[in-house]
Amino acid sequence: MPMQATTTAPLFSAELRPNRSMSAGAMWILAGLTALLFAAPSLLFLSMGAFPVTVLMGLTGVAIVAGLYPGLRQGKRRERITVWSDQVEFQVTDSAGATTLRRFNPVMVRLVLTRDEHEKTTAIHLREGTDRLEVGSFLTSEDKSSFAKALGTALRQARN
Repeated sequence: MPMQATTTAPLFSAELRPNRSMSAGAMWILAGLTALLFAAPSLLFLSMGAFPVTVLMGLTGVAIVAGLYPGLRQGKRRERITVWSDQVEFQVTDSAGATTLRRFNPVMVRLVLTRDEHEKTTAIHLREGTDRLEVGSFLTSEDKSSFAKALGTALRQARN
């Protein structure tokens, strides 16, 4: 008897990534340009005998590249949330590349919004019992608001 494949589409699916994350290629280009821009004057100062200036320029270039490195790591971070009729999947990939998957029952999970004094959404939490998980902490306030509206609609559909 042949196996029957079921193709069900999720009620809601979204992958959240931080804004303005630098790609690996852009990081290498920026590091190369930094090295080039610091190498030319450094060689000039070195030929004039200003060795301390050359060393300080080299350290400044290394500091700039080291400062850009966290921006590259932040680009690996992402959150994927999928709402099915029988479960909610929340998959988090941190900046080191480690992935964590949590599953929730859509009947038991609650969407909790934290708002400021101007009624702007400052945090989105999924709460199931005593567990509380923040979703999209890196999003802007406007993005959090529109995302929470879409996620809330999907959770209501999953409960019905």
